[in-house]
Amino acid sequence: MSDIFEKLSLDLTGVDLPGYIAIEGPIGVGKTTLSQNLAKLFNYDLLLEAPQENPFLERFYQEPKSVALQTQLFFLFQRAGQIQQLRQDDMFSPTRIADFMIEKDQLFAQVTLDDDELSIYQQVYDKLTLDAPRPDLVIYLQAPLDVLQTRVRQRGVRFEQSISNEYLEILNNAYTEFFHYYDQAPLLIVNAQDLNLADNRDHFRQLVEYIVTIKNGRHYYNPIPAL
Repeated sequence: MSDIFEKLSLDLTGVDLPGYIAIEGPIGVGKTTLSQNLAKLFNYDLLLEAPQENPFLERFYQEPKSVALQTQLFFLFQRAGQIQQLRQDDMFSPTRIADFMIEKDQLFAQVTLDDDELSIYQQVYDKLTLDAPRPDLVIYLQAPLDVLQTRVRQRGVRFEQSISNEYLEILNNAYTEFFHYYDQAPLLIVNAQDLNLADNRDHFRQLVEYIVTIKNGRHYYNPIPAL
């Protein structure tokens, strides 16, 4: 991977940056890469998901029905711990970037659980009374199914290679519906189909230049086509 910050030519002097940025999107869309790059550029604390810690996840991708509830409850308790970390960080470091939103936990639960399992999940969720700090900006990366499939294969995470196309499509559609109605924070919807945020400095710079202009409302970003 090349150094995306080399000769970036991006002056952020005097720019009023959002204090807490949450980046979301389906598996393989590039949210962790963007989170890491923005955190480095803005000198922000970085809070990342840790799906590799879930002992049920690999089996879930292979046999979804067999461990769906266990998988989702593990993530729910993990999120509760992450919320606690967010609250503690508020006192010491109010500037951060996360590659997830807490609300995603219920989104995944609605996709993966049957009605009885969802009822159990919801009871646990309500007992935990999850209440995360609200982001100052949410960035939703979206891409079509074939792009997600390719990126999942290319990044080569072993336990992700058994993710079915059907699951990816259902999840992608769930994200689309969720953000169609989302209005809890300023929202930037990014067409990530042709974005290379890992290695292309121009792609990254142009997106950052757009990000720093957002103060409120809903916005859409389509990359400028190469000449």
